[in-house]
Amino acid sequence: MRQINPALYRRPRSVPVLVLVDMQQEYEIEGRPLALPSIGPALSNCRLALDHARESGIQVAYVRWIGAPLFQAGTRFARWIEGFEPQGCDMIFDRDRPSCYASPSFADVMERGCPPLVIAGFAGEAACLATAIDGYHRGQDITFLSDASASHGLDGIAAADIHRSVSAVLRAFGDVMSTQAWIAASSPFGAALSRSSSHAND
Repeated sequence: MRQINPALYRRPRSVPVLVLVDMQQEYEIEGRPLALPSIGPALSNCRLALDHARESGIQVAYVRWIGAPLFQAGTRFARWIEGFEPQGCDMIFDRDRPSCYASPSFADVMERGCPPLVIAGFAGEAACLATAIDGYHRGQDITFLSDASASHGLDGIAAADIHRSVSAVLRAFGDVMSTQAWIAASSPFGAALSRSSSHAND
């Protein structure tokens, strides 16, 4: 049976938005300029995060890159990765620069509601990092799901090393968590159980 966290009704500002960044085929098609060879595990964790959000009633926002040479509207490479297509209740935003806040509509919705943002998607060293920094400067609480993202190698530095560095830098602007840790913390009654356990150990 599907359970809804009662906190979703009591404290609307505490309800996070799962922001899926650039879930587009450019990143998964072998041989493409922005292809991420190690995208598989990150996609699996994106799926876990998305399934959890849908089951828990957490709002999902898709933000995609449209207009840059590699992301021309209507081309295959700009399309959603199979299995990650938005559903009717999801928000969809387009932008043409790395930060999700480059979309005026995204910036307006998130600044007015000021929900905590949970960021997953691609690529870590560009869009995810830029969005987290922008969100921090707008006073939003940021959580980055480090294992639901992946980064490109840069200047001879391996992609895995870049991603670890990005995750470390992001700790200056928000929380960095694994997908499973976030799911456990945001599951129905999870926060209440965590508080009860903490008090019991006092």
